[in-house]
Amino acid sequence: MAIFRLNHAVLFVRDLAESVAFYRDVLGFGYTETGDAFQGAAFLRAPGSTNDHDLGLFEIGAQAAPSGAGRATVGLYHLAWEVDTLSDLETLAGTLREAGALVGASDHGTTKSLYGKDPNGLEFEIVWIIPADLLTDEDRQKTGVGRLDLAAEIAKYGRDARSGVGISRVLG
Repeated sequence: MAIFRLNHAVLFVRDLAESVAFYRDVLGFGYTETGDAFQGAAFLRAPGSTNDHDLGLFEIGAQAAPSGAGRATVGLYHLAWEVDTLSDLETLAGTLREAGALVGASDHGTTKSLYGKDPNGLEFEIVWIIPADLLTDEDRQKTGVGRLDLAAEIAKYGRDARSGVGISRVLG
């Protein structure tokens, strides 16, 4: 198959400035070279990304109704962004909590996830993936979703273990 990764996502938002501020100040995204050069749109890049942009935001105005996806209509449930270390996940948990945007934290066995909502109520996931060489049989056999105990995960894997090595990142 020729597709190998998601390059970017585009979201419709009520208030462009509010949404840019959230993705910039809370999640650390920065403007791309084109920034918000287009009327009613902004293009943002995740820290360290090599994409032209990772997120496009298009303003549709304050009159926009909330997304009915998953409740009344089909649609996208969430986007997931990967962080490099459990320390990064811990930092973002605090930042999301301070912003009133943290809505959940889950242990999926091989992945450790935070869930948040942006100012438009659109949900996103921040994920740390256990590196292949640190995966245990217990991690692999876990089924379902449990409550994330971030302190226990940091004690088990270390604050600086690199996310997804051998899984979402090439070894080496």
